[in-house]
Amino acid sequence: MKMIKMLCIILLGSFIFIKCHNSDELSNSLARKVIEQAFNNPIAIPPIIDATNASFEAKSNTINVDGKSINTLGYGGASILGPTLKIEKGAIFNLAFTNQLSEPTNIHWHGLVAPPLQDGYPTDVTNPGGTFNYKFMVNDRPGTYWYHPHPDMSTASQAYRGLAGFFIISSPEEKALNLPEGQYDIPLVVQDKRLTNGLTYNPNNDDRTIGLFGESILVNGTMGPFLDVATRTYRLRLLNGSNARIYNFSLSNGAKFNLIGTDGGLIDSPKEMSSVLLSPGERADILVNFGSIAMDSSVFLVSNTFSGAYAQGYQMFKLMKFTVKKVETDPFTMPSILMPVEKLTQSESITTRKFSIGHDGMGGMGHNGMSHGGTAGVVMHPLDGKFFDPNRRDEVVRAGTIEIWEFDNSIGTETHPMHLHGLQFQVLKRTGGRAMLEPWELGWKDTVLAFPGEKVSIIIRFPDNKGKFVFHCHNLEHEDAGMMLNFEIQ
Repeated sequence: MKMIKMLCIILLGSFIFIKCHNSDELSNSLARKVIEQAFNNPIAIPPIIDATNASFEAKSNTINVDGKSINTLGYGGASILGPTLKIEKGAIFNLAFTNQLSEPTNIHWHGLVAPPLQDGYPTDVTNPGGTFNYKFMVNDRPGTYWYHPHPDMSTASQAYRGLAGFFIISSPEEKALNLPEGQYDIPLVVQDKRLTNGLTYNPNNDDRTIGLFGESILVNGTMGPFLDVATRTYRLRLLNGSNARIYNFSLSNGAKFNLIGTDGGLIDSPKEMSSVLLSPGERADILVNFGSIAMDSSVFLVSNTFSGAYAQGYQMFKLMKFTVKKVETDPFTMPSILMPVEKLTQSESITTRKFSIGHDGMGGMGHNGMSHGGTAGVVMHPLDGKFFDPNRRDEVVRAGTIEIWEFDNSIGTETHPMHLHGLQFQVLKRTGGRAMLEPWELGWKDTVLAFPGEKVSIIIRFPDNKGKFVFHCHNLEHEDAGMMLNFEIQ
């Protein structure tokens, strides 16, 4: 019986491989072709609230899109998404949270070294009508982080319907760099949605296999957004908040920009480049100078084509429009040094742990009797041959030690952005596929992308943050289908 079951899994994996490789047209259709908008809606900028003394609720609401009212979820009274929580490094984060949804939920502080009981573990939920106080010291590097729900098997649904927001950390060292601030510091969360039938989350088996993709792009919850800018340097905080779609962020005129931050905050020095590829959960802070753009002329933030992801990357599409409407003297001077990044070395590692994230066992139909369960006919995604079980300790590590973890997607057919909770790591090497590290992978990270055919090794120093956390694929359809394991810091 076991042999028959494994043969079915292998055959299904082969079918998915053929399906994704049959033609460019088929692959692109699986990822849903983006329909560009008129870019005539002013972009919404989330309000900033003090994270040392904050309170908000998660609740249902509506937004208006092309004259249609669409049901959404939001935080703090927002129709969709939530406010930007801002705090200085070393301060105590304090949030009184209320769940006004009709379903259990929680909040994960993505990228932060949050205590285990504050991290949004999948089974630590607040029931409808309930409250929870999030309170802990924030000691992470200055940079762009975010928050979103993380209940077991409902993360994809709740995040897709609108629950997410920015969490920004500053420090005196960052302020001394005189980076663009205020109206010149713009957080941008990019998400794709299916809006033809509202914002209902109803994935089919193709969606569960490769991830759910939408035809409409929203930036900060705005469809077809524009921003009027001045002839000066802006800080754009890019966040891929989509369930599954990868974006190759570029400017439509091919202009270069400077990367100054990654998932774990500021990097050591600015890196000039013309594109940055971000998978779900990843962030990048970039500096864009609009000084060479003529008055009343526009440039677009776009997602350029890319290769290696099979079901993605075949289409270039616009995300939002910037139009120069004001001439200003730019007071900004690019610093040569930002913030030192301590380099972890392979010689410091006490062990290497290897995890299979390929298609050997992925894509199987529902595994009745497994701890994470599954309904017959529903696609499930194991991680290293196992499905999530909150009662199991999959990996046990020691605080203060350094380890290498390898995510092996060398025989896989899907893209997997691997995310670890409660810590930051560094990307050590990539073999197969792109066979190199990208410039935006050279700082501190909490999410790393493995294309099919790739092995990616990361190096971790486990913080003195003892307790149980999860690591998982941040393709949210994969995560909710079991692609998540536990690790405990002792």
